[in-house]
Amino acid sequence: MELKIYPPLAIHELGARDNQEDFIYPVKGLATVDDRLFIVCDGMGGHEKGEVASETFASALAEYFRMNVPADGYMQDAWLNDAIAFAYSKLDAKDDGNYKKMGTTLTLLYFHKGGVMAAHIGDSRIYHLRPGKRILYISRDHSLVYDLYQSGEISFGEIKTSQQKNVITRAVQPGEDNRVKPDVIHITDIKSGDYFYMCSDGMLEEMDDEELFSLLSGRGSDEKKLNKLIAATSGNQDNHSAYLIRIEDVKKDAADARITVNEEETARCNALNMKQVKNVEIEPDDETEEEDDITKISHSPVKTKSSSSDGGKKSFAWIWWALLIAAIVAIAAWLTLYAWTGNSKHPAAKQTVEKTVEEALPVEPIAHPEVPQAKPHNSSRAHVAAEAIKAHNRSVAAKRQEQAESNESAQAQASDDDKE
Repeated sequence: MELKIYPPLAIHELGARDNQEDFIYPVKGLATVDDRLFIVCDGMGGHEKGEVASETFASALAEYFRMNVPADGYMQDAWLNDAIAFAYSKLDAKDDGNYKKMGTTLTLLYFHKGGVMAAHIGDSRIYHLRPGKRILYISRDHSLVYDLYQSGEISFGEIKTSQQKNVITRAVQPGEDNRVKPDVIHITDIKSGDYFYMCSDGMLEEMDDEELFSLLSGRGSDEKKLNKLIAATSGNQDNHSAYLIRIEDVKKDAADARITVNEEETARCNALNMKQVKNVEIEPDDETEEEDDITKISHSPVKTKSSSSDGGKKSFAWIWWALLIAAIVAIAAWLTLYAWTGNSKHPAAKQTVEKTVEEALPVEPIAHPEVPQAKPHNSSRAHVAAEAIKAHNRSVAAKRQEQAESNESAQAQASDDDKE
């Protein structure tokens, strides 16, 4: 495809800072419709020589593209990788070994016959907007707050207010063993009138994505829209820089059949594809869903409940089994407790049993080993004693029989009381 662009427009503002750590390529005022490479780098604030890092890295990338990448061909990932490695080597040469290393973010756009290559590192951002229609691409910031949002620890609204909003998780720095690589996306869904907007994070201090989309979708020339952007960010504290590039025309030819499918719709580095991880458990009958959307462009919501009715039935089956088992255990426990307590609930019955045991024991003559037992004889005294013992034993036996009958009656009465 052949991409024709309107004159690119640049913003390069100091803000309330003492020095300018942002760097843009081409330098402000030098970009033309023939340019194909655009870069915005933000030197790391609070670090020494942030402006050196941003200018060195961006200029080295431009040098490599100018010397090695055909201006009228298809861009290859290998060329970008080589350009990044070359820029790192240039940055390493500027490293003074200071503990606080200089560093920079990166946004890069390259327009070629295959579409647009977009690459970024850090929290400087790239947008692809279709005025009056929708935002197609927002580069996902490499920042701590975005990671916290992705994990569900903060809401999207808290990203801008968090005290950790300036902490980035990926940046270009010299002398590193593990070189940070950019997220890269290939964009082929390009139409006349589309805007590509790339900027440092300072541009977004007082402007959100919806406001940016509304401004660029409004009437007026690109110059007027640029002036509105400058006016809207005039009070920003940080350096703020940007490039606004509008597509004038797109011509396709037979060779476009080799172009790969547009990656915007599924790319993980597209912030529009971010889905918040929800760790809060939601009741099965709660259908409330909270949706965070950067530009209110519809996307598939996070599912928090089962969509299968069979799954719901299976989830309740084990509850019924648990209730049944619990009921059986309760009944068995009650029966065991009743058997153990016996008649303890009825003191009268317990006393009757104990008294019966005492009275049921027959009286036996006590024999003393040291005293020789007298031989039985027919004296009247001996006869009377023997008869007395026999009579006592008969009396005990009768009482035992009578007590047994009384016990049966008492137990029957206790059973009737329990039933009542």
